Amino acid sequence: MYTEEKKKKTNYGSIFVYCFFCFVLVVEVARFAKPYYKNLQNLMETVEVVEEGFLDVENSGKLPCHFLRSRSASTPARTHEKLSTQIRQEIRERPPTSYCVKFESFATMQKLVKSNGDVYESRPFTIGGYNWTLLIYPNENKPQGSGGYVSLYVKIDNSTLIANPRDVYAEITFLTYKSTIDKYHILKETDAQRFHLFRQQWGQLNFLEIGYYRDPGAGFIFNGGQSVFGVDIFVTTPFNEWEVVSYEQNIRDPVFNWKFTKFSTRDLDYYTSGSFSSGGRNWVLKVYPNGVGSAMGNSLSLFLLSASNEKGYVQAKLRIIDQIRSNHFEKQVEGWPNATENGWGLDKFIPLAEIRDTTKGFLVDDALKVEVEILSFSKTDSFSN
Repeated sequence: MYTEEKKKKTNYGSIFVYCFFCFVLVVEVARFAKPYYKNLQNLMETVEVVEEGFLDVENSGKLPCHFLRSRSASTPARTHEKLSTQIRQEIRERPPTSYCVKFESFATMQKLVKSNGDVYESRPFTIGGYNWTLLIYPNENKPQGSGGYVSLYVKIDNSTLIANPRDVYAEITFLTYKSTIDKYHILKETDAQRFHLFRQQWGQLNFLEIGYYRDPGAGFIFNGGQSVFGVDIFVTTPFNEWEVVSYEQNIRDPVFNWKFTKFSTRDLDYYTSGSFSSGGRNWVLKVYPNGVGSAMGNSLSLFLLSASNEKGYVQAKLRIIDQIRSNHFEKQVEGWPNATENGWGLDKFIPLAEIRDTTKGFLVDDALKVEVEILSFSKTDSFSN
């Protein structure tokens, strides 16, 4: 009796251990598989998006190379080669902007180019000051490695490179017309390509499956076998002008004095000093004897201006000199221009009452002595090739 009960307890314990081990195994497998499941979902979503771009939706629009087209049945869904992160595949309505080639018969051209290295080369066309040609490879595995794809290349003319021997950077987009949706299938490199004397051509080895050009229902051949290819070439020119920004702190000749005479009889809104040099840059002082803006009638307005209309950073001290006690009234300006026309300064620099107070020593013989000390400023120098 005791032996039988012990055996039953032992069996229950074994079952419990076995079940616990299975549970742990299932949890670990699920945890390990989770990221792969997510990647599979992302891949399926990507394929769906690419396939969606090839749905046949009837729209009106521009004609390929200005030739008539025909409509055909909708295209069956196909699996397309996964694109690299540098390439993006799209559908657009706008036709090629640089050059376009129309084959009256794609199938015939496949045969004719066999005696020409399996490539059709367009007539030259000029973009960005350089001559180019569009190369179309309509046959399988030509060039080698293309497999069952049409390959498209552009080539820059060697003679134009010799006349202007510099690297040429160009953004390239290849196109082919799809009649069933009246739009263009495009393949675009997101980075500008570098062309030079030792690298005169660039292209897409796997542009689009040749099978699409054998099936009229796919839309890439139409009107009894016609097909259209094109290219956009945007030549990016390097900059010819630039600027260098520096910050000047050890200013040569930092202080300028301006004696403003006949203060009481001045009747213009503002007056400017003669141009003066400080830190290798030319400046002027501008004073409103009766104030400007909210200071009009109650304060003198004082500003420092760049004679060449520079709009950088400035740190300076503006002063009205006490001509009796060799003292001064001072305010500091710092930053970028704080007035549209007046540069760096203050509307309410000093009350007119203080200027007219003879005990202050600011106005002597109806003359006001204005001073500026330039502490630092940003400097921008322009250059060109």
